[in-house]
Amino acid sequence: MRLHSLEVTAFGPYRDHQEVDFDRLGGDGLFLLHGDTGAGKTTLLDAVAFALYGSVPGARGEVKRLRCDTAKPDTITKVVLELTVQGQRLRLERSPEYQRPKKRGDGYTTQQAKASLTWVDGAPTEQPPEGLTRIDEVGRTVQRLLGMTVDQFFQVVMLPQGEFAKFLRSDTAEREKLLEKLFGTQRFGEVERWFVERRRERGRGVEEQTLRVRELLARVSQVSGAEPDADADEQTWLEDIEKRSVREMEGTQAEHSRLRREREAADAKLTERRELAAKIRRVRQANATLAEIGEQQDQHSAWRAEREAAQRAVPVLAARNVVLRAEQERDKARAAVSAAAASCELDAETPLPELRSLAGTRREEAGGLAHLIPEAQQQETDRQKLASLAERLASDETLETALVGQQATLPDRISTARQQVEEAKHAELRLETVQARGTEVAALLRTARELPGAQKEVASATARAQQAIDVHQQARDLLQDLRARRLAGMAAELAARLSPGEPCPVCGSAEHPAPGEPIDAPVRAEDEDNAQTEEQRAATRREKATAEAQRAQQHADNLAERLGDHTEADLAAEIAELRAERDALQKIAAELPQRTKNLAELEESTERLSEQLSKVRTRVAAARSEQASLVTTVDEREARLREGRADFPSIADRRAHLLDIAARLEQLAAARTSRDDAEHRLAEQETALAEAATAAGFDDAAAALAAERGGDRIAQLAEAIAEVEERAAGARAALASAELFGVDADAEVGLEEATEAAVVAREAAERSAALAHRAEQRQRDIAQLAERLRGAWAELGPALAEHAELEALADVVNGRGQNARKMSLRAYVLAARLEEVAIAATRRLQRMSGGRYSFVHSDAAGARGTRGGLGLDVLDDYSGKVRPAKTLSGGESFLASLSLALGLADVVAAETGGALLDTLFIDEGFGTLDADTLDLVMDTLDDLRAGGRVVGLVSHVEEMRQRISVRLRVRKSRDGSTLELQT
Repeated sequence: MRLHSLEVTAFGPYRDHQEVDFDRLGGDGLFLLHGDTGAGKTTLLDAVAFALYGSVPGARGEVKRLRCDTAKPDTITKVVLELTVQGQRLRLERSPEYQRPKKRGDGYTTQQAKASLTWVDGAPTEQPPEGLTRIDEVGRTVQRLLGMTVDQFFQVVMLPQGEFAKFLRSDTAEREKLLEKLFGTQRFGEVERWFVERRRERGRGVEEQTLRVRELLARVSQVSGAEPDADADEQTWLEDIEKRSVREMEGTQAEHSRLRREREAADAKLTERRELAAKIRRVRQANATLAEIGEQQDQHSAWRAEREAAQRAVPVLAARNVVLRAEQERDKARAAVSAAAASCELDAETPLPELRSLAGTRREEAGGLAHLIPEAQQQETDRQKLASLAERLASDETLETALVGQQATLPDRISTARQQVEEAKHAELRLETVQARGTEVAALLRTARELPGAQKEVASATARAQQAIDVHQQARDLLQDLRARRLAGMAAELAARLSPGEPCPVCGSAEHPAPGEPIDAPVRAEDEDNAQTEEQRAATRREKATAEAQRAQQHADNLAERLGDHTEADLAAEIAELRAERDALQKIAAELPQRTKNLAELEESTERLSEQLSKVRTRVAAARSEQASLVTTVDEREARLREGRADFPSIADRRAHLLDIAARLEQLAAARTSRDDAEHRLAEQETALAEAATAAGFDDAAAALAAERGGDRIAQLAEAIAEVEERAAGARAALASAELFGVDADAEVGLEEATEAAVVAREAAERSAALAHRAEQRQRDIAQLAERLRGAWAELGPALAEHAELEALADVVNGRGQNARKMSLRAYVLAARLEEVAIAATRRLQRMSGGRYSFVHSDAAGARGTRGGLGLDVLDDYSGKVRPAKTLSGGESFLASLSLALGLADVVAAETGGALLDTLFIDEGFGTLDADTLDLVMDTLDDLRAGGRVVGLVSHVEEMRQRISVRLRVRKSRDGSTLELQT
C-alpha cells in the first residue's frame, strides 16, 4: 500500500481545504510531521484511517466528532485519499455524519455520512467501472484489498507508541485482549466456549438421565408398595418385586374363577324364577281385561251408533255449506249495488238502459278535452323556463357589475404585490448577512465569557511558577554550598584513606607526616548526589511551571486579542438584536414563494377579466331576447286553456272528473246484474239441501245437521272402538297360547329369596374380579417399569463416562484441571504469536540498545494460580538476568515499545497476508532519547526505508528537525490549521 495524496476539508482543526502530496513528501523515504501541540498532526493520520475505514483510532473514534467547529455552514466536511493497493490505484472520498444549521429556520439537521471509491487506472474485472458509492461496499472492498481489519491497520501502519508502552507493561489479561483483536483468534475462544457448552449440555443430559432413573425407581416403589433398603442392591430388589407381583396375580385369578362359577349358578336360578312369575302375571292381566270389557258393553254400543249417524250426515253437510256460500254472495252483491247507487247519487233501481246511456255521454265529453292536455303541460314548462331565465339574467347582471369593479382596482393590486415580492427578496439577501454576523458575535461572546477564567488561570499559573523558581533557587544554593564544603573536606577524605607504608594517591610518598584534618560537618558524596538529584527535580518542576504560565498567558493574550474592544454586555445586546432581526427576516423570506405566486396570478387575471366580462354581456343580451319571445307565446296559449278548464283547476282535472262519473255509472249497472244472478243461484242450492237430507235417511235437513260430528270426535270414536276390540282379542289369544297353558294364576314363586342369593354371589364375584384386575395391572406396570429402568441404567453408564471425559477435556482447553500451565487454548495460540513478535522485536531492540536488551517470552503460570502464557520480560546482557519490562527507564521503554510495535507490525502483516505496506507512520516518543540512542533509532528507521518504503515520524523534538530534511509543518490559528511543506 502506497499513499499518493490526501485532501481534508472542514475536518478536525482544518477549517479550509488542505492537501498533502505524499509522493513529493516521501521522495527521500523519510519525512517528519511536526507542529504546535493541538495543531492537528495526529488528525492527518486520523484522516488517512477515516478515508480507508470510516473510523479513527482510540478515544477520538468513540466521540465521533470529526467536523471542524469553525467551518462555514455550507462547507462540506470530507476527506479524499488517493493510493495504490495491489497494483490498483484508487481514489477514496468520505464524509462523516454531522450536524449543520438548517438552510431555512432555526435549529440543526443531520448531514448523512457518504463514501465513494473511484478506480483511477481502470476497474478490476469483477468491479463496476463507475466505482462504488455505498458505504458498506466501499468498506468491504478496502478491507479486501488491504487484507487487514481496521484494528490491525491501526497497529500495523500507524504505530501508536504510547499504546505499545502500555502493552509492554500490561498484565496477561490486557495483553490478551490486544493480541486477540490483532490476530483474530476468536475462533479458538469459540472452541473453548464450544467445549464448555458441550460439557454443560452433556451434564444436563446426564442429570436428566439420573433423574429419570430416580423417577423410575420411585414409580416402581409406588406401584409395588415396597421401599428398597438403603444398602440393598437395586437390581436384586427389582427382581424380587417382579416375582412377588406374579405370585399375587396368580392367587387372585384362581379365587376369581371360583366365585364366578357360583355367581353363574345363582343367576340361572334367578332367571328361571323370574320367567315363571312373568307367566303368572300375564294370565292374571288377561282375565282382568276380559272382565272389564264385559262390564262396559252398553257404552261401546252407543259409540258405534254415534259414529254411524255422523258418517250418513256428511253429504248433507256438504250441501248446507254450498247454500251458505250462495247466501254470502247474494248479500255481497246487494251491498255493492247500494254503494254504487250512493256514489252516483241515483236510485238503485234506475233502469239499466238509462244508466248505460248516461255513462256514454260523459265519456264523449272527456274525449273532447284530450287534445288540450299536451298544451297545458307545455304551458307549465314555459312558465318554469321564464322563471329560470329571470334568475340567470339577474345573476349575470350582478356578475357584470362585480367584474367591472375588479377591472378598475387591478392595477393597484399588482403594484402592491410587486412591492411585497421585492421586500421578500431583499429579506432573503439580508438574512445571510445577519446570520454570518450572528455567528461571529456568538464566537466573540463565548471568548468574552472565557477571558475572566483565563486571566484567573494566568495569575494562578504565575504564582505556581514563582514558587517553583524559589524552590529551585533554594535547591541550587544548597547544592553549591555542599559542593564548596565537599571540596574543602576532600583532603580529610584522602587522609582518611591513607595507610602506613602505602603510597599517597596525590604525591606518591609512602610517608605521611601531616595528613589533613577533618572539618566540621563533613559532606559525603551521597549527600552531594542527593542534593544534585533534588536540584534537577526542582529544575524540572520550574521548567514545567514556567511553561504552564507562558501557555496560560499566551491563551489569555489570544483571547484578549480576539475580543479587541468588545465587551460582554455589548456583544449580548448585539446578538439579541441580530436574533430578533433574523427571526423577522426569516418570516418575510419564507413568504417569497407565496408572494411570487400571488403576483403571477394577478398579472394573468387582466386578460381573464376582460374575457369573462365579454362572455357575461353576451349571455345577458341573449337571455333578454329569449324572455320577450317566450312571454308572447305563453299569453296566447293561456286564453285557449282557460276555456277548456271551465271551473276546474286544470284541463286534466276536468277530464278526470268526467271519466270518473262514467266509470261509477258503469259500475252500478254491473252490480245490478251480479245481484240478480246471486239471488237465482241461492234458490237452486236450498232445493238441493232438502233432497240430500231425505236421501241420507233423515226426516229433514235439521235432523241431519244435528247428527254432525267433528273430524276429531269421529276419529276418537273409531280409536276407542278399535282399542276395545284389540284388548279383547289380545287377552283371549294370550289365554289360548301354549306358553301359558296350565299356568295357575294363584301359585307362589319365591322370587325374593332367589334375587337375594344372586346379589350376594354377584358382589363377591365383582370384588374378586377387581382384585384380580388390580393384581394383573400392578404386575404389568411393574414389568414395564422394570424394562424401562434397566434400559435407563444401560444408557446412564456410558453417559457418565463420556461426561467425565468431556469435563476433563474442557478443563484442559480452558486452562484448568490437569493443565499445569493454566493456559487456555486461545492463550496458547496467542503465546505462539507473542513469541514470534518477541523474536521479531528482539532483532530491532538489540540494535537500538547496542546489543544490551532482548525480549524474553514466558509461558509460565501467573501468581496465585492465575492463567499464564503471555508473559513478556527483557534480558539485560550487562547483568545476564531477566527482569520485568516495568523496570526500564523512560528512554529504554521507548526503544522497547518501538521495537515491539515494529515487530508486531511485521508479524501481523505476515499473518494476514495483506498488501505490501509501503507507507508507515510512527507517532511520538523520541524526546526521551539521548543523542547516541537516537542515532541507533534513526539507523533502524533507515532500514525500514529499504525497498522503497516511506516512513513518517510525528515528533516535537528539535533535533529531529535537524536530522530529517523533508518536513510537513502544521500551523494552528484561529482561522484553522494549515500545512506547509519544508525541504
